[in-house]
Amino acid sequence: MKKISVDKIKATIEQMFIDTCYKLSPDVLDAIKQSIETEISDNAKDILAKLVENAHIAENEKIPLCQDTGLAIVFIEIGSKIEIIPPGSCLTTAINDAVKAAYEKGSLRKSVVAEPLKDRTNTQTNTPCIIHYSCNDSDQLNIAVMAKGGGCENKSQFKMFNPTAEKSEIIDWITDVVKQAGANACPPFVVGVGIGGNFEQCCTISKKALLRDIGNYNSDEFYAQMEKELLCKINALNIGPQGLTGSTTALAVQIETAPCHIASLPVAVNIECHSHRHKKITL
Repeated sequence: MKKISVDKIKATIEQMFIDTCYKLSPDVLDAIKQSIETEISDNAKDILAKLVENAHIAENEKIPLCQDTGLAIVFIEIGSKIEIIPPGSCLTTAINDAVKAAYEKGSLRKSVVAEPLKDRTNTQTNTPCIIHYSCNDSDQLNIAVMAKGGGCENKSQFKMFNPTAEKSEIIDWITDVVKQAGANACPPFVVGVGIGGNFEQCCTISKKALLRDIGNYNSDEFYAQMEKELLCKINALNIGPQGLTGSTTALAVQIETAPCHIASLPVAVNIECHSHRHKKITL
């Protein structure tokens, strides 16, 4: 049985959040650079170049890529052949402590309110964070984190389609969700799509889809082609970088699926802004 200390997990997650808020993921940075080469608008090219410059400044000066340093999202996949030590350690507490330390040490904006409607008092720690647990049959602990900004999260949507819905109907709806997001969600986007599952699982897998590196298409050719078709239709909207027109409204569309009930066809769209901060580590 492989042993992993809770202190190591805590230190790893703390550093992951600091790193991802200061340094744009290489897949995202490369996608923005490639878009400069294919963009048809000179104004849009200039905006994309400024996004690259912003990423370099943030990394070199150790400052946040964006003033909205996001809600902390953590995906934890625990192998059945590992033991977290010392016995009795609470992983949820450790993860929240790691996020609290990261946002304090990294001078990252704290954006969590303790109560959603009545008084909305800021917790001043950016916790509690959102944690998704899963298991596998291995001796590894897989950790993925995302700092998810509020502006793009606000533009995400969910819809229950009839099970008879055609692919074209779903594509049109997803494209319209992106159109409605417009400049308010800070394009160019990475668009996470969940298809299947039930109400809550569909939304979760749409967010999990955002963890896949840009350029890694769905392993099922049907959905890989759907990703490419959606990207073409979205970029034809002419929203462009920061909503100032152009052919780069999205950098990628990434679809994840799950089995669903015969009477259901749930679809969720999770919009992510150009400052797509995500990181994965295996212990």
